Amino acid sequence: MASSSSTAAKPFASLSLDLDNKWSYLKTHGDAGWNSFPSYLDVLVPRVLEFLRARNLTITFFIVGQDAALDKNREALGQIRHAGHDLGNHSFSHEPWMHLSPETDIEKEIASTETNLEAATGHKPVGFRGPGYACSPTILRVLKRRGYRYDASTLPSCLGPLARAYYFMKTNLPPEEREQRKTLFGSWSDGRRPLKPYRWSIGQQTLIEIPITTLPLLRVPVHFSYLIYLSILSPALARNYFRSALKLCKASGIQPSLLLHPLDFLGAEDEADLSFFPGMNLPAERKLEVISDALLLLAKDFTIINLEQHAQIVAAEPPGLVVPLPEVTRS
Repeated sequence: MASSSSTAAKPFASLSLDLDNKWSYLKTHGDAGWNSFPSYLDVLVPRVLEFLRARNLTITFFIVGQDAALDKNREALGQIRHAGHDLGNHSFSHEPWMHLSPETDIEKEIASTETNLEAATGHKPVGFRGPGYACSPTILRVLKRRGYRYDASTLPSCLGPLARAYYFMKTNLPPEEREQRKTLFGSWSDGRRPLKPYRWSIGQQTLIEIPITTLPLLRVPVHFSYLIYLSILSPALARNYFRSALKLCKASGIQPSLLLHPLDFLGAEDEADLSFFPGMNLPAERKLEVISDALLLLAKDFTIINLEQHAQIVAAEPPGLVVPLPEVTRS
């Protein structure tokens, strides 16, 4: 799907998957038992790899360092790298409030993931995505200091506060944990961030930012979890929405960067413990149909690449937009 002579002249679109594990979802939700690190990687990873292999796609997987540190997950992570996929850093502890942490803690999160990911797969990451789209000046400075080529943490959407309200409605967190999570998923102002790649200004240096693409003009999500949710209302609605988003991207000169999540590949029959997530009442087969249909639309007009390739293309272009570092907190 991704490579043929007929696609050489097409614009490109990058594709990535945040490999959040079961324990990280339970942790964010405030559920007991997460710290025994329950995992679904032995089911998920073969399913995802077969899906991508059948479509001749190689993408970027953002890996959580805690998973790379556990022996029980190393075979699955090794399979991802063996299949030719790119690996990025998704923090060690997967705490979406990471951007509020002291610099020493942030450095440890990023460095520990590097060490364990390289030990598990032989690959040292050059790209980072914050859990829950966490982004701060401190994170960006640490990334630059450690030699990262790009960050991919920003979601230019105004729906963050609504997502946070839904999240709090579905949890039973004590007051101190609600306070800890008060900036989860960002603010209304995030919708004003650029949709095209740009560079953060870090002293005399810069760092490439590749935003997760949202719908041009309206700035609402177009990632695959959102399409699956729309498909519950109407499969035709989800398909037409995604087709319109791709047309707007082409018309705006946006090379989209699109995002997958593990629960896009897992259904109610796989993980009853995660029923609090939207779309988890659907069987995996139905979800795969939605993703497959969307990827066919994407491949029709774009050549699909991974995020490291996307960053290399951006790095070879003139600098373009340079943006001051973001605010320290997102409220």
